[in-house]
Amino acid sequence: MYNIKYTLFSIVVAACCFSSCKKDDAPIPADDTVKATLSIQFDNIAGDRNLQLNTGVYTNAAGEKFTVERLKYYITNISAKRVDGETFTVPKDSSYFLVSEADAASQFVKVKVPEGEYTSVSFILGVDSLSSVMDIRKRTGVLDPSAGMDDGMYWEWNMGYIFFKMEGTSDAAPADPSGRHNFRYHIGGFGGYSVPTLNNIKTITVDLTAGGVARVRQGREANVHLMVDILKMFNGAANVSIAAHPSVMFGDFSTIIADNYTQMFYHDHTEN
Repeated sequence: MYNIKYTLFSIVVAACCFSSCKKDDAPIPADDTVKATLSIQFDNIAGDRNLQLNTGVYTNAAGEKFTVERLKYYITNISAKRVDGETFTVPKDSSYFLVSEADAASQFVKVKVPEGEYTSVSFILGVDSLSSVMDIRKRTGVLDPSAGMDDGMYWEWNMGYIFFKMEGTSDAAPADPSGRHNFRYHIGGFGGYSVPTLNNIKTITVDLTAGGVARVRQGREANVHLMVDILKMFNGAANVSIAAHPSVMFGDFSTIIADNYTQMFYHDHTEN
């Protein structure tokens, strides 16, 4: 009798579990009138290792060992594409974020999008040209130039944002007067004031189909887990040597780094 009851109980539990899973896996109808949270996680790594500020030692393609002390970048102008082909662009005033490796909370970018299943996400690494030159009184939050200067993410002399900043130390870099071997990469440029032809605004699109589409619905937060491999900044279409280029800011070589860092982002998985 015990075995029969246990077997029946197991069947009921299995049926319930199957029913629950089947319900969860059912397609989510697209509904533009109902919005829910889509979270995008920017998980900074170096190759196959988690990025550790100040303590981790990494090696680029030039064989140069380095340590990262600071990593920040702007993620803006977010949009997401649904399985039905419709693309939803997040309103601009809700689409500006500053990701910092020193601030774990900043690595989760959360926006509201209509319910549905999303197969890709797109964003700008940087700040678009219109926002870079709009009335300074309208630039609030992470775009507030005074806050940007405090964070070291705004060039007051050039009236422009630093899109991507990575600083650290490497024996490959020359020693400064204090004896430290610093490197610094401050990449910006939007075709604006000082160098009109320099435009490092990059739009990045990440496909989600292989790692799992984002199933956005009310009452449950979908999290798209992106890996951000900083080694790609050094080891992209062109290799970047710290010895040859220990400090890159506003100049022609910054376009090489900007082209490289578009390859940093890839989709690991989606948590629905």
